[in-house]
Amino acid sequence: MSIQPAVPILQPYVGRFAPSPTGPLHAGSLVAALASYLDARAHDGTWLIRIEDIDEGRSVPGAAEDILDLLQRLGMTSDREVVWQSRRKHLYAAAYDRLAGHVYPCGCNRREIADSRLGVAPDGAAIYPGTCRHGLAPGRSPRSLRLRVPDAGDDVITFHDRMAGVVTQRLASESGDFVLKRADGYWAYQLAVVVDDAEQGVTDVVRGADLLDSTPRQIFLQRLLGVPTPRYLHVPVVRNAAGEKLSKQTGALAVRPGDEAGAVAALRESAGFLRLDVPPAGSLAEFWRLAVPAWRALVAS
Repeated sequence: MSIQPAVPILQPYVGRFAPSPTGPLHAGSLVAALASYLDARAHDGTWLIRIEDIDEGRSVPGAAEDILDLLQRLGMTSDREVVWQSRRKHLYAAAYDRLAGHVYPCGCNRREIADSRLGVAPDGAAIYPGTCRHGLAPGRSPRSLRLRVPDAGDDVITFHDRMAGVVTQRLASESGDFVLKRADGYWAYQLAVVVDDAEQGVTDVVRGADLLDSTPRQIFLQRLLGVPTPRYLHVPVVRNAAGEKLSKQTGALAVRPGDEAGAVAALRESAGFLRLDVPPAGSLAEFWRLAVPAWRALVAS
């Protein structure tokens, strides 16, 4: 695994970990948390925690508090006040107002989109064919709000990922017009994450590779809103024995370290998945003292 260092930019490094409170933290999420925390510390930066509970229908009561408590017991605490997306809807509404000229109402339901899709995006989403792009059909009511992407030829988004290298995506054929506000009334993840990263001054996003294919859509939104594009580092995702991404849906077990020795063991397991050479540690303090220079060495190699 090759990781490139963050190229210096004008403002100080600000990173973040943004878990969704749909259940307890599992091993896959811990890998992402560890990588983002170590990258911030290795660059003498600020590390933030943001609770991505914009999809309130999927949030599990108490899960966010459990995640924050576990991170604290593992030695990872936010350098600023924790932010909750469900409390920031006014920011997403304000961003939508700035995008209004690029947005249109869509009356299609999931079955109709599945039946008429242009294909499947790399992240598994149906590529919307633009059915409602030029107006709703007679008798149809709006269900969601979609962002119009550029036509083919003007739709290429290219960025450099610190692990994957140069990534190119053609929005028209590989994404299609995407949702900014869902049929259930919730603001979509793509809009919320862009607004939050900009508002919090995030310079570096370190997260799982399952979100790599979402990045071009987010960069397009950043350009439309006139906000900076962070540097990106997408680390490999943890998979189960069947090769599926480890998640709550695929039976991922919660990280429950118990005592300090268990906490160190959980962190060392995540470090091992990242191919991080951390010597044995007898305490959390010792683990972090050894892990930060180990990450610096990995980035420099």
